[in-house]
Amino acid sequence: MALPRRRAPAAVVLATGVLVAAAAVAAGAADLLPGLEQESLRQRFERRGADPPPKLLVVAIDDRSIGDLGERWPFRRRWHARAIDRLSDGGARAIVYDVQFTEPTTTRDDNALITAIDRARNVVLASAETDERGRTKVLGGADVVREVGATVGASNFPEGRGGVIQRFAHAHGGLPTLATVTAGLFGRAPPASAFPDGGAWIDFHGPAGTIDTVAFSDVVNGRVAPDRVRGRVVVVGATSPTLQDVHPTPAGDRLMAGPEIQANAIDTALRGLPLRAVPQWLALVLAGVLGLLPALLGVRLRPFLAALAGPVIAIGYLLIAQDAFERGRILPVAVPLFALAGGTLAAVTAGYVAERWQHRRVASRNEELELAVAERTAELRATQLEVIQHLGAAVEWRDQETGLHLERMSRTCERVGLALGLSPAEAERLRNASVLHDVGKVGVPDAILQAPGRLSDEARDIMRRHTTIGGDILAGSSSPVMRMAREIALTHHERWDGGGYPDGLAGDQIPLSGRICSVCDVLDALLSERPYKPAWPLEDALAELRRGRGRRFDPAVVDALLEIVDDLDPALLGRAAPDAGQDAVEDDDDTGPRHQPERPPSRAAPPASGR
Repeated sequence: MALPRRRAPAAVVLATGVLVAAAAVAAGAADLLPGLEQESLRQRFERRGADPPPKLLVVAIDDRSIGDLGERWPFRRRWHARAIDRLSDGGARAIVYDVQFTEPTTTRDDNALITAIDRARNVVLASAETDERGRTKVLGGADVVREVGATVGASNFPEGRGGVIQRFAHAHGGLPTLATVTAGLFGRAPPASAFPDGGAWIDFHGPAGTIDTVAFSDVVNGRVAPDRVRGRVVVVGATSPTLQDVHPTPAGDRLMAGPEIQANAIDTALRGLPLRAVPQWLALVLAGVLGLLPALLGVRLRPFLAALAGPVIAIGYLLIAQDAFERGRILPVAVPLFALAGGTLAAVTAGYVAERWQHRRVASRNEELELAVAERTAELRATQLEVIQHLGAAVEWRDQETGLHLERMSRTCERVGLALGLSPAEAERLRNASVLHDVGKVGVPDAILQAPGRLSDEARDIMRRHTTIGGDILAGSSSPVMRMAREIALTHHERWDGGGYPDGLAGDQIPLSGRICSVCDVLDALLSERPYKPAWPLEDALAELRRGRGRRFDPAVVDALLEIVDDLDPALLGRAAPDAGQDAVEDDDDTGPRHQPERPPSRAAPPASGR
């Protein structure tokens, strides 16, 4: 006896969900997405913001100090001796010297440094090299170090993907690290058992420059007030980029100098390693649950609703992960969200395949069921396209746009594609795929995406990432629509003259779909009223496209649009205002700063498609 129509695919959907969940657990166990996970951690640090620590100070051997002292690097050790004396007299709790003193220099300079360390009695010295027993050559060996009351710590950090420094170890080469040794001065050194494989996470206080910093030359010349030093752990080290001790970290896009990384690691050790990843078993459980959840929803809900639940669940999980991060726990993000996306696609696809198979079995017996198969197939196809429409509309909603922009722009893309010789099926695919051209904006913070005025260079660079984020989101699909959507997301901000982004493609290097979307997106933006500009009259909008022909836009695409513009449905051309006026507009190529470009001869300044 046949199962009820709604229940027939349940077993297949659940089986597919179990397979996706198992694959997600395997991916998590194999750590297959380290780059995306690292990027998600950077986003969490960025959202948390900066929190300067009151008990840390960095003494920077920077370009100004090199110029002030008139010395080439490495400095003579008398300068380091003077710095230690100044910091000790200022009441520093500990002086951590992230400079190696392993080889002898002159007797005068070496003795000056040793004497200053002996007077201070709270100096921690750095070493990047040890022998098989963890011994170093700092100050000539352990006997001298012990005699002057100093300690030695390893300055090495384990590097993550792409050279990113985000963890520190308890010891390196048999020698405790600078952070462990310094925390031990105050009886707070975390035990080795508290460090997971790969090291403990550094709980950065913020991006580069967050920790209070003074110049080395100001210290040795007595230009730093004692209250700037008193009671603080002071880390001295090279910050000049020419000295090659700057590194990427998850705390921001700017490179961070080694001494500031050491200061963050020391503070992390003093606070008892407050930032920890959840256990591996829990991370795997989360990946499995999110991979299986769409299948469970697919059994109870219609595919359309189950698919729409995916983005809602993803947003909820991201909020939970950020809240957990604020409380000192790192939840995995990349694998669980990919599991959720894969589970959603698999649940919809499995439901589609299972129901087609079921209906085909009975089609030979009953014409009525054959019609039901066709109806259901059409419904599932419409569901997939509706998911694309809703995802695109969700992005537009975040960007304070309306879904009408997507509708107009995508249909104009279809008409231009037909004019350029695409088949009706290819033009329809272009229409559906172009809806997701700005899907990458889901990864842009609201503070930047919805900024009413000019963006900073850093914010503009973050905004420009929406192209590559969109490409990453849409990558890996075998669907022709999704492949074209990824192509458009990556290339719709490229310029015909090569001045676009993200890859600076030029001419025919830019896929035709991206070139068509670029022109149609700009046209609709010109004809649409925005919070920062009124709508443009059609004649001015077309004039602006002609101005960009051969520079920003493919001449063939512009010509095709101009040939058919009179035949377009008036609804696709928006509602033009009598005059665009002098209102500020937005430069699409620069993705951000709103300004007043050069005004055309008879109308307002050229706007663009959006960020």
